[in-house]
Amino acid sequence: MAKFVIAGRADCPYYAKAELLADYLQKNLPNFQIYKITQHPDVWEEWLKDVCEKNKWNHQKSPIIWRELLDRGGKGLLLGGYNEFLEHAQLYYDVTSSMMTELMMVIAQENLEAHIEKELEKEAQKDLISPLQVWITSATSPACYNLLPILTSGEVFGMQTEISLTLFDKEQTEEHLRSLVMETEDLASPVLRSVSSCTEVKHAFHQAHVVIVLDDSTEEEVYCLEECLRSRLPLCRLYGYLIEKNAHESVRVIVGGKTFVNLKAVLLMIHAPSITHNIIAVALGVEGQAKAAVARKLKTTASCIKDVIIWGNITGNNYVDLRKARVYRHDSAIWGPPQFSRPVLDVIFDSEWVKREFVMTIKNLTSTGKQFGRILAAHSIATTLKYWYHGSPPGEIVSLGVLSEGQFGIPEGIVFSMPVKFENGTWVVLTDLKDVELSEQIMTRITSDLIQEKLVAFGDVMTFQPYQSEHDLSPRDKKVSLPSTDDKQEERKGSNVSGHKGSILSDQAPDEEKDPVMSDEST
Repeated sequence: MAKFVIAGRADCPYYAKAELLADYLQKNLPNFQIYKITQHPDVWEEWLKDVCEKNKWNHQKSPIIWRELLDRGGKGLLLGGYNEFLEHAQLYYDVTSSMMTELMMVIAQENLEAHIEKELEKEAQKDLISPLQVWITSATSPACYNLLPILTSGEVFGMQTEISLTLFDKEQTEEHLRSLVMETEDLASPVLRSVSSCTEVKHAFHQAHVVIVLDDSTEEEVYCLEECLRSRLPLCRLYGYLIEKNAHESVRVIVGGKTFVNLKAVLLMIHAPSITHNIIAVALGVEGQAKAAVARKLKTTASCIKDVIIWGNITGNNYVDLRKARVYRHDSAIWGPPQFSRPVLDVIFDSEWVKREFVMTIKNLTSTGKQFGRILAAHSIATTLKYWYHGSPPGEIVSLGVLSEGQFGIPEGIVFSMPVKFENGTWVVLTDLKDVELSEQIMTRITSDLIQEKLVAFGDVMTFQPYQSEHDLSPRDKKVSLPSTDDKQEERKGSNVSGHKGSILSDQAPDEEKDPVMSDEST
């Protein structure tokens, strides 16, 4: 029995011609068998080199054809390329090929498309077999306790996707991590393939598909804002290097927490430049706080409030925009089916509440971070991941911290919360939204701190200077505490850190800066 192996570049017309001739011979000769191998054009040369080195052959073009010696074993017998195969067929079987060049090119293109489709199917099958590798940094932080049950419930990645969790933290937390691993195993989740811990830096993020960056818990005292900002750089530099080195090429990095989320995201992007688009900062926590405040005012539930936009610094100087916000199922004089909604600003008749009390409520929540607890942090991270993998609700606006490319007039090179939608496994900035322009005054106020945070972190600026408008030039001597990354630290008193977060939305700021509506009438 004669068995021939025909291997070639998927888009090679001579491979297509040899393949057609071999198919004819196999169909008409009982003892003639063929085995086909196609390789993508990008990997063909390397594959051919490996095959020739292994078998000590000398062949440089596509296709390569050899005969398997089934009756004697050992390595195959090289026949050559297309011309040699054609001569063999004519000599031994009196068969030749009359395929025209045009038809060869058509079949070659079809072969390439079929090869790509087959490779995609293989990758999909691998995904079903191999679990999704999910890494969580600072895994002993409080938010992780609430995040683990959500991740293992199947609600985030789907019940058909198995996950393998790795909890990463400092070496001194090893015992704590072991306890956390055991608790997670006790959940007996059907989607949890495995859970393990890691404290060795060199092994961090190995083949990670998802990296969740939580607040770094620390027991160290921080005496000034600049020191706190600069302390983020070494850790993000390390994480960025390890993610670039060890993680899967399609890794998705999601930064959550209640301190310097935008800064940490942009530092990771700088040190992991190949995955910049796959690094995002979670803004749904602040968005949820704003929705809840509006819902309490309207005596409804927060889930009935949609399309609230968070602009700027997620855990700092941000701007809550209600111009696109809508309320569903609101009990009022105008009623409609479940899909019926009304603009929030048409329903709230108390404009002073919108301009003052609402702004102060969000300011207090953002500046202290104390209300951004474990449950909210975990839920906002899990929901963002769910949207990233399965898409956000159709037609709904989602706030997300992403790298600015100049959209909406935002300075480039900073991570800025802005309106997006999730679809097809990625996110898209909603640049086509109308009537969401930010005034120059508003833009300056919410970008200046982000730019300064980055400069201070890199040491380009030694002292952080909070933004001050023309109306806000009086001395600021008030000492405030930075939001703690560790819930235990929130109980401590007497912090010596001067006020960056406390100055985020100044009590002395003019109404036109505070107004989340940003209408011309506010001036």
